[in-house]
Amino acid sequence: MDHPKTAFVLGGGGLLGAHEVGMLRALAEAGIRPDLVVGTSVGAFNGAFVAADPANAADLLTKAWQGDGAGSVFAGSFLSRMSTLIRSGTHLHSTELLTAALNEMIPVDRIEDLAVPFRCVAANIERAEARWFTSGPLVPAVLASCAVPGVLPPVRIGDEHFYDGGLVHSIPVGRALREGSRTVYVLQVGRIETPLTAPTRPWQVGLVAFEIARRHRFAEEMAELPDDVTVHVLPTGSPGQSAGLSQLRYRDASRVESNIERAYAASSSYLATLSDQ
Repeated sequence: MDHPKTAFVLGGGGLLGAHEVGMLRALAEAGIRPDLVVGTSVGAFNGAFVAADPANAADLLTKAWQGDGAGSVFAGSFLSRMSTLIRSGTHLHSTELLTAALNEMIPVDRIEDLAVPFRCVAANIERAEARWFTSGPLVPAVLASCAVPGVLPPVRIGDEHFYDGGLVHSIPVGRALREGSRTVYVLQVGRIETPLTAPTRPWQVGLVAFEIARRHRFAEEMAELPDDVTVHVLPTGSPGQSAGLSQLRYRDASRVESNIERAYAASSSYLATLSDQ
């Protein structure tokens, strides 16, 4: 294919991925369409909708997030979670809701049949490396990219197993550049908007360490951008996520709608400033 000029790069972040839905609505209203979609973790889920139907992705994702899809993937009582953990030995939730949303709302089965070229990444367990999915069955690839360790099951594809793509690429700008993109819109969930501070509580130690590991590759890629590349990091419009106990509440879907709306308003304002330049 010809080198893509414009790429959407969608990062990971669990239920905070609802911010990306608002950003997609703002991009669509601004008439900005991708030539390439790159996603990791929840960004792979959102990105698959964009690659399938760029014009209507925001509307479809709003339904998916507010219904029984992404926004409800971590639902269930304490007893049901413990029952799943006891049976599986590895995870608290199943991928049934994510699978149903992808199968019901995306009309193609294979990555290469999507309307826009799509790339998503997962962490290969056996090889301890990143695996990029560029063709083949769509749903297993997206589920592999979304497989948060301990929360969702590792996904088997062939003879190998995969965990969440955020372990190897939290915001994979570099992939878009390697494929020739020169204008990149980064859709992120808000964590990079808040500088890290040294931990002062025991539970903050692990969270801060994880955030360093999560952010460093993105920071390096941004620091080494070629002169002919423009990257727009869209704002969430939300207060920054500090390394506190709130990050452990991965099941809290109460802010899904407000996160969509805030990110839409903030990103719309940002894109309007670009059109005025």
